[in-house]
Amino acid sequence: MTTGLIVLKAQGSPADTMEAFERAIIARGMKVFARIDFAADAEAAGLHLGPTLLTIFGNPKVGTELLLRDQKVGIDLPLKALAWSTPDGHWLSYNEPSLVAERHGLDAKEVIAKMSQALAGAADQAINNGPPSLHESTKE
Repeated sequence: MTTGLIVLKAQGSPADTMEAFERAIIARGMKVFARIDFAADAEAAGLHLGPTLLTIFGNPKVGTELLLRDQKVGIDLPLKALAWSTPDGHWLSYNEPSLVAERHGLDAKEVIAKMSQALAGAADQAINNGPPSLHESTKE
């Protein structure tokens, strides 16, 4: 097991889980910077990979607080979350923010605690089938 890597079993597909995760982080004041579809990139290269999505996200104000302490922390920011499937189920993973602080020797316990709490709450909402997708059509 990788220290600091949180791996959670999700109820929905990687796409559904990631949509729910993105909605949850936006609701918590964070911003989605990018989403990478590794399966689509693999297909474009003539390879096959099951559903694997990476979202890059963060809160610029909070991230800047860490960068002001040590700009090298920028190598680990923004944060990332990965959703994928295996024969055993669907998964969501992310690095625990305290790992980032530890890696860079940052004394930022209060900031890291807030990041960890927001991220854990968003992940929990995403893996437990968060609110319906904003993209789903409403039956009339």
